[in-house]
Amino acid sequence: MQSFRTELENLDNPVVQQDIIDLAAKIEKFHGGDIDPDKFRSLRLARGVYGQRQPGNQMVRIKIPFGKMTIQQMRRIADISTEYGGGNLHATTRQDIQIHYVSLDRTPELWAKLEQDDITLREACGNTVRNVTGSPIAGIDPNEPFDVSPYAQAVFKYFLRNPICQAMGRKFKISFSSSEKDTGISFIHDIGYIPKIKMVDGKEVRGFKVMIGGGLGAQPAAAVKAYDFLEEDQIIPFAEALLRVFDRYGERKRRVKARFKFLLADIGLEEVMKLIQEEWKSLSTKSYKIDTNAVPKPALPATIAFSDKALINPERFALWKETNVHPQKQEGYYYVEVKVPNGDIGAAKAHKFADIIGKYAADDIRVTVNQGYILRYVKEDSLKSLFTELDDLNLANPGFDSTADIIACAGTDTCNLGISNSTRVALELENVIEREFPELIKNNDIKIKISGCPNSCGHHGIASIGFHGSSLKNKANKKVLPAVQVLLGGGIDKDGDGYIAEKVIKVPSKKAPDVLRVLFNDYDDNAEEGEYYATYFRRQGKDYFYQLLKFLADTDNLVDSDYVDWGKDQQFKVETEVGECAGVIIDLFATLMFEAEEKAEWAKQAYELDHYADSIYHAYNVFINGAKALLVDRGVSVNTQAGIMQSFDEEFGSDFEGVVGSSYTDFVLRIKQNEPTKEWAEKYIAEADAYLARVKEVQAAEAETV
Repeated sequence: MQSFRTELENLDNPVVQQDIIDLAAKIEKFHGGDIDPDKFRSLRLARGVYGQRQPGNQMVRIKIPFGKMTIQQMRRIADISTEYGGGNLHATTRQDIQIHYVSLDRTPELWAKLEQDDITLREACGNTVRNVTGSPIAGIDPNEPFDVSPYAQAVFKYFLRNPICQAMGRKFKISFSSSEKDTGISFIHDIGYIPKIKMVDGKEVRGFKVMIGGGLGAQPAAAVKAYDFLEEDQIIPFAEALLRVFDRYGERKRRVKARFKFLLADIGLEEVMKLIQEEWKSLSTKSYKIDTNAVPKPALPATIAFSDKALINPERFALWKETNVHPQKQEGYYYVEVKVPNGDIGAAKAHKFADIIGKYAADDIRVTVNQGYILRYVKEDSLKSLFTELDDLNLANPGFDSTADIIACAGTDTCNLGISNSTRVALELENVIEREFPELIKNNDIKIKISGCPNSCGHHGIASIGFHGSSLKNKANKKVLPAVQVLLGGGIDKDGDGYIAEKVIKVPSKKAPDVLRVLFNDYDDNAEEGEYYATYFRRQGKDYFYQLLKFLADTDNLVDSDYVDWGKDQQFKVETEVGECAGVIIDLFATLMFEAEEKAEWAKQAYELDHYADSIYHAYNVFINGAKALLVDRGVSVNTQAGIMQSFDEEFGSDFEGVVGSSYTDFVLRIKQNEPTKEWAEKYIAEADAYLARVKEVQAAEAETV
């Protein structure tokens, strides 16, 4: 493994330095066979390091909180991609940037260099709070009541490395919209915040409508409203309490049922809110004031810049200006949307792109959920020059976030879960629209989204017209061919109401262009004037569309090319492996005991730093991990932390009466009944130590009887 000491010396944050050193140490242990592979996988995922489809290569996911990136940060990521990866920057639907084909051994050095420009990998993957997303037009949206950027930044910082969300049952996603139009897609998030203002005693009070329990994946669910108005200082305490509930009561064994949306469905909104209130006393802060100046105003170009290149296509410029340029709430300024096919920009192009941004826009780039970029604070007099220079990089294509701007995840290009190709079919469908339906370049209602598998990284679950990778078998010749599942009717309407797409039919992948042709022609012939596609789908009904597309699912008249996936030249075969996008679930005694001892040490470290709430939560996890270790050792299956406590009382209650009294559950859950004071932290940590010592005694005694 290469040395990265110089890079570490350039960092002034000892917590970050230790994080990177720990990752390097764990990599060495992994190579030496001294750490459980599942434990190591969980650890590296929480550091943004994700195994690729290609053996020996890693995808590194770079966290870009609410999509905000400076010009220097873009340059840094481009340089990192060239030095350590495949030379490509891939923008994702969570406003992250991914680079691929990275060696595992070089990830600590890579991370250290990113941190020199305040860029983190921490918790970009794994069972953590993932990247906090936000409306890419926050701060410039004419419809916003206030800028949500500092609120998204505060939530990101508060939960980064926070002990309550380091080893949850599954990932957890939070978003911020800029207005009631739900520009942050709150309805598909575990928590979605939508800004609002209300008048109290003649004064404006800031707050948020709060949506909870949304999610996509193979079993999508729309979020439900927890609060119509929650005051701004309550959003972080609420999120922490909810995360504590999810951590304690959420599923941990059945991965497909482990997202928060399933807990909400199982126990209901009323019970979830009741459990949140039970956690309130244990919070370190019951009111968290947001520093609204935490996100500084961006630097603007000193003068209006002009290109020395002539505008050679006025018609194309006019179309681009109509579809990709919009007035900001700041008078005299415009924001410019940059359409990027499949979200991919090469490193060299990224540097040239950064040069252009520096000339014409603010030092504030926003990555968008549709895999593009937004440039801010552009003067109208600069638009022609900006267009000309972007066009030289093929970055001035009109139709941003239109029907012609198709989202696609990486799919079978790099992901273990990909079933059939998503990126090449996306480009093919964009070509169909450009050639045959050019008017749809101006359509911002019908959205097409593609994923390589059912997990919806490409957001097919909220598409007007969605596709996800699949396969079909020709019953006549028994051959398998690439297919796509067609989903219809998802999206957000003009009032900000969200809809989940419905599965309609599965067709061969090579028929996807024909699916578009049939659907577009049908909509043109039968939709009412101004009718949104989601409304049209519900008016006609699912069976109508099934019958409409049924002929395309016929496998009787296939040709040889139908058995070859897009972008390939060989017979298709399904080649999926165990995916890593949701982390892993670990149930090994030695690993659990190691984690318990590690958390006991973390509890003491947090206590010494006066972080009493953190130290108490680490001590709580000592109790949980120790109990789970004994239960696993005895062969008792446990699904949730609440279940662990109940089963532990049943299986080991009498063995621990001298340490925890008559009820282990009541003893542990005193965490909810006490303020996080220094005295309580000291007492709880000491009790956790005594408990862990007793766990070792009981396990040793049981081992002797085997």
